[in-house]
Amino acid sequence: MDFDLTDEQEMLRDTVRDLLARNYDAETRLKVTDSELGWSREVWQQLAELGVLGLSFTEEDGGVGAGPVETMVVLEEVGRRLAPEPILDAVLVPGGLIAQAGTAEQRARVLPQVAAGTTLLAFAHAEPGVRWPATELATTAVPQGDSYLLSGTKNPVAHGDCADQLVVSAELPGGATGLFLVDPNAEGVLRKSYRTVDGQRGAQLEFDKAHGELLGGADAADAIRAVQALAQASLCAESVGAMEEALRLTTDYLKQRKQFGVTLSKFQTLTQRAANMYVSLELARSISLYATAALADGVDDPVVGSRARLQISRSARHIGQEAIQMHGGIGVTAEYPVGHYVARLTAIERTLGGGMAHLRVLSARVGEYELPEL
Repeated sequence: MDFDLTDEQEMLRDTVRDLLARNYDAETRLKVTDSELGWSREVWQQLAELGVLGLSFTEEDGGVGAGPVETMVVLEEVGRRLAPEPILDAVLVPGGLIAQAGTAEQRARVLPQVAAGTTLLAFAHAEPGVRWPATELATTAVPQGDSYLLSGTKNPVAHGDCADQLVVSAELPGGATGLFLVDPNAEGVLRKSYRTVDGQRGAQLEFDKAHGELLGGADAADAIRAVQALAQASLCAESVGAMEEALRLTTDYLKQRKQFGVTLSKFQTLTQRAANMYVSLELARSISLYATAALADGVDDPVVGSRARLQISRSARHIGQEAIQMHGGIGVTAEYPVGHYVARLTAIERTLGGGMAHLRVLSARVGEYELPEL
């Protein structure tokens, strides 16, 4: 199997890399993440003009119609530069749900604006006190005329603070899971925003008989599972980009920082530890490719996502801890970038299930596999 990128994919990677490099150095990123919004609308518009925001949508829905590989190429560059723009949270996940579950009219009404960067979405699915993977929803939807009334609480909602429209999951009468378009500024919706540990933004959303428009008409559980598979692979790709840059920062520091009159790279133990970081990075890169290849083949098996996320979690923890340790005190200062990479990797590890959660998913299915016979 050929794992090399095509010429078009390399061009996409290089274009996104150059765009993010022009807009974000360590100092500029700190200023942007400390702003009220937490990310740059100017960069967002540039991404839209490049077609990045519409990569995963079909041409009929106002997008490009690219596959999972192109999406992961972009997410890896986002991780490499720690770009705070909410491509995953405001486009890929909620937009993917509308693309899969919405009617033709709903897709035509919403998705072209999302691809153009003029409409921001957010997926409100997680609920307080419920661990991943959530199988039951406390939020309910009651029919009223042509719409539904939603009641319940969603938290955390990644980038729900700035969303123009929400995609909300709720239990339908009869027990099926429905997806609803909800105006976050409408009556019956209370939005409480906050800042996350990695400098990004989230919100708690409380619905009290808020009006919602049903997406499509069937049970949306399959659509949610498929989009979460895309999200798991996207988090893997972003993590690989962040880990690669954390390793680069660490090796550069070892070559420059002097102790006892020589650079740290002269100490064999430190170079061995850096080599072990590289091994963890390559393990993460391989499993990320595995998750992406599965999506490209049309496989959205959650077991694949759990396999990938477990290794990504282990690699990220190893690389993050070693990067901080070998930088010493400067590694945890706000002015130096490596600590921010570790913070982002830590936040990703807690998104859609941590390492232990994915290990539980995998261990629960061990009995399904046949033992090899010699």
